[in-house]
Amino acid sequence: MKQRFQPLAWAALIVTALGGALLAAEPTGGAGFHRQVEPILKEYCHDCHADGAHKGGVAFDEFTSDQALLENRELWWKALKNLRAGLMPPGKKPQPSAIQKQSIEHWIKSSVFQVDPAHPDPGRVTVRRLNRTEYHNTIKDLLGIDFDTQAEFPPDDSGHGFDNIGDALTLPPMLLEKYLTAARTIVSKAVPTAAGVPAEVVVPGRSFRKGIAVGPGLTNSGAMPASTTPSSSLSSLALSYYEKASVSNTFRADHDGGYQVLLDLTANEKFIDNQFDYNKCRLIFRVDGGELHRQEYTRENGRALHYEFDRRLTAGAHELILEVEPLTPDQKQVRSLSMRLDSVTVRGPLEPEHWVKPANYARYFPKDPPPGDMERRRYAGEVLRPFVEKAYRRPVDSETVDRLVRLAESAYGQPGKTFEAGIGQAMTAVLASPRFLFREEAAEPTPRAQVYPTVDEYALASRLSYFFWSSMPDDELIRLAGQKNLRKHLPGQVNRLMADARFNGFIRNFTGQWLQTRDIESVSIDSRQVLARENTPDPDAEKNGARFRELFNKPEESLTDGEKKELADARVAFRKRTATPLRAEMTGDLRRAMRQETEKTLEYILREDRSLIELLDSDYTFLNERLAKHYGLTNLNVVGDEVRRVSLPPQSARGGILTQGSVLAVTSNPTRTSPVKRGLFILDNLLGTPPAPPPPDVTPLEDAAKGIKGRTVSLRETLALHREKPLCSSCHNRMDPLGLALENFNAMGMFRETERGLPVDVTGKLLSGEEFANVGELKHILATRHAREFYHTVTEKMLTYALGRGLEYYDVETVDQIVDRLVKAEGRPSALFAGIVGSAPFQKMRANHSPESSPPSKPAKQRADARSQP
Repeated sequence: MKQRFQPLAWAALIVTALGGALLAAEPTGGAGFHRQVEPILKEYCHDCHADGAHKGGVAFDEFTSDQALLENRELWWKALKNLRAGLMPPGKKPQPSAIQKQSIEHWIKSSVFQVDPAHPDPGRVTVRRLNRTEYHNTIKDLLGIDFDTQAEFPPDDSGHGFDNIGDALTLPPMLLEKYLTAARTIVSKAVPTAAGVPAEVVVPGRSFRKGIAVGPGLTNSGAMPASTTPSSSLSSLALSYYEKASVSNTFRADHDGGYQVLLDLTANEKFIDNQFDYNKCRLIFRVDGGELHRQEYTRENGRALHYEFDRRLTAGAHELILEVEPLTPDQKQVRSLSMRLDSVTVRGPLEPEHWVKPANYARYFPKDPPPGDMERRRYAGEVLRPFVEKAYRRPVDSETVDRLVRLAESAYGQPGKTFEAGIGQAMTAVLASPRFLFREEAAEPTPRAQVYPTVDEYALASRLSYFFWSSMPDDELIRLAGQKNLRKHLPGQVNRLMADARFNGFIRNFTGQWLQTRDIESVSIDSRQVLARENTPDPDAEKNGARFRELFNKPEESLTDGEKKELADARVAFRKRTATPLRAEMTGDLRRAMRQETEKTLEYILREDRSLIELLDSDYTFLNERLAKHYGLTNLNVVGDEVRRVSLPPQSARGGILTQGSVLAVTSNPTRTSPVKRGLFILDNLLGTPPAPPPPDVTPLEDAAKGIKGRTVSLRETLALHREKPLCSSCHNRMDPLGLALENFNAMGMFRETERGLPVDVTGKLLSGEEFANVGELKHILATRHAREFYHTVTEKMLTYALGRGLEYYDVETVDQIVDRLVKAEGRPSALFAGIVGSAPFQKMRANHSPESSPPSKPAKQRADARSQP
């Protein structure tokens, strides 16, 4: 990875980001408006927004006072965005000069927003709960446990497009109960409850062989210690219900004594062709010929099955045998049922003299507990303090440790309880504590002259690690924070955090939400109907379909014999059509490759410090053999499953995220493309100028073309008819040209030149005036004429993700400073990351910790509304 940050450049950044040049001395407030801004508005804006005109609900000449003028921050924030994007005045109208635009911007920032460039407002500090991803990663780094938060916790609410927003991460009572249950489960798996336990060895199902296996011992027969058990999907052995089978393995007992044998199975069922499978089988499990388990099984709905058996064994080799006997040879065999042997675990000897140290014992307990009460109490503190400080991500006082020691002592002081179990109970309390579940922050002592306090270095360590890793700070970050050297080494630490494998979490989480690639593996796409739209419509097929629906909806008793036969024939014909293999399908492997294409594109640009503009337009992408074939790029000779960088041929329509399958699919409807969704995606996620949500009573897009009979109507023509409605035109005039430019790509991301027998027309003109003939020209326009808007949007999205809050009007100066630096660096991500982690919102906080309220979060609702648009 390329070196990103130089110390001298970093020092200059901190000075610029936290200070900045003073604004030019110009009149401010109402006087500044009347002298500097109002004449410009009268010349360019009053035709639509004054003298009785209220286009968009905006009138610049109806403020009752200068105070009302200055207090309407939301209006001026929208005006600033539209002015910068070139949306207002519209492209066909006369335009103010660059100096006039700067004058308006300066007045809005200085008089309405009251921005102080030397001391940018760091904004609100919302205490942030760990979301599901952060909780999972933190537990894994803290305790080494891969806890499935996706299954155990409800989905996190999102705001401003991300699921790590403090205002959205509430803590309802149900989730609090789940946190307590999770803490108990995690500690029970991770922390030993005794200094000695019976030895335990796991024999993976995959290591069993047909017939009678004769192995020299555990290791040579494929067994392994319990602490290294692989996942069941990799280590299991599937046994069919329909075939008689016998599989076996051996293990070696080191001592005579009592043992426990644990059998773990999973009953699998694959649903095939709307058919249920009612076959049965008998399962028999033996150790050394002695039968321990015999049971019949039928459909078990994917249940996990666990059985335990006690057995006395002698030292030496012992045989494990599992047999399957089919019981219903005459029953129709759908071939959908199987029994998966996950593992056999042998635990023992159970006699204490043969016990061993539990796995990971030394990780939590560097020595055996001492005998005396005082010594144990002292040792408990020695064990708990480092754990608590890692969990709370900052030092803790002695009172906190003493409370936990007393809790542990009350547990291990009970009859039959061990010292280790008591420590585990105290650790459970730590994981259920708000100081673990929420990211606690504190400020450094603040000099009188300092406007905003700086967050302390432990808070900075957490802000860095959860930004780059979605996880807790590691030992190096905490060590530097403790030495008060983290800020001094910030450039090197950012490089280290990005070089770490955990930075892949940022790639997946940020990309997945910003570019919606998280949705590609679940978005509904009907491959058959999508591909059918590339054929010329068949009037007979449409008529036959209407007739089928008519007969299907009639009561069966009212059907004549002829109608019954007609309906049966139609069903047979339908099955024949649906049985025909498609030339492409949205399989799981293809969807994953699409997601990886987008993730690896961003990862390549970030790690190699290439221009962010390559996200819009580039001469390469990331493909594997399956995805290259899907895109029709078979001449590139991409072979294998690995997704890797591939140079694209000249004049290729691909290159950049807009032509990647993940974006094209998640912005489509299940059966066809959606130029509206695609245009909205570009406006919201790339240009930062999303339109207002659609009105609640908007009519379906298809209704616009209902009056046209006798010919095929293109999607472009349908949209044009829809735009004729005054209620729809203002937004669709912005969205539609962008979305229609992508119509050469169907809802599966495949290139096409016709739809429903008509040529696809991808020409267009943006509201800002630029014309294009194809998607390549559109990408070039966005990459050259709208680069600053793109930089601005990327900065806003990433800063929102980093801060865990939505941006407000007072963040405009921070964003502008970062964008200026990004422009000077020609779009290199190093400037973006440096600007964010060096900015006032990342480094500082408001002194009172009780910020002014912000407007309610709207983006999550807007995104949901967008999914329901045509």
